[in-house]
Amino acid sequence: MTGFGRAEGLINGKKVAVELRSLNGKQLDLQVKLPSAWREHEAELRQWAGERVQRGKADLFIAAESALAGKRTTFNAELVRAYYQELQGIAQAVDPGSRTDLLALVLRMPDVMATAKEETVPEEWANVQALIEQAYGAFNAFRLAEGAKLHAELGERTGNILKLLEQVKAMDQGRVDRIRDRIQGRLEELKLKADPDRFEQELVFYLEKLDVTEEKLRLATHCNYFLETMGEQEGQGRKLGFIAQEMGREINTLGSKSNDADMQRTVVLMKDELEKIKEQVLNVL
Repeated sequence: MTGFGRAEGLINGKKVAVELRSLNGKQLDLQVKLPSAWREHEAELRQWAGERVQRGKADLFIAAESALAGKRTTFNAELVRAYYQELQGIAQAVDPGSRTDLLALVLRMPDVMATAKEETVPEEWANVQALIEQAYGAFNAFRLAEGAKLHAELGERTGNILKLLEQVKAMDQGRVDRIRDRIQGRLEELKLKADPDRFEQELVFYLEKLDVTEEKLRLATHCNYFLETMGEQEGQGRKLGFIAQEMGREINTLGSKSNDADMQRTVVLMKDELEKIKEQVLNVL
């Protein structure tokens, strides 16, 4: 499920920003990025985020930047002096009249300049954890808002399928008579005489293959079960996906057995609603 949360704070002279975001996906794909000073907590963070995000492509990003104005680099004065004197001696021996900028060369030498290391204290991580929880609170609020919209849409789509099913039931009431009349009319056009008893036997056998009573009952049951499952506690996304698959099987069977243009058009509308349901079910945890 899509989600986003961000929190910022000042911790031990550092500006710390925490972002937690996720995109839709069937499985959990979690990326964790944090400063090297807190790298030892990466496994802990992965477990924490995995339990809460559950599914989707997710990123937990923590950045820290010093908020204090000051020197961030240091020079090794003794090493600079040693390099300079050695290069000066070589220059005097090789070309006494050379005007090479020896100091510029020295500053490019290894280990002359080093970036100052930021000191960390044990209390920092506790404050960072508080920011992570704050970001997760915003992240979860985002997902709850999206979930409410998703719940409404899934309920509406499932309700549309049930309404279309009622139309199918109404069409099915006179379908057998229409099929019988069509077959009899075709026999009359061909001027064929059929034994009445044999005709009825063959007709019954033919109509049994077109009977959709069980499909209508099972589809209604699946739709109601889908709505009930939506009202249960979180973690029902995969279950809803399985129910949607069963709904699709019954709708497909209705279409193949309908043998009626109006019913087939209604079945197409059912399939359209179901495809939209399947797309959105991927966003459900």
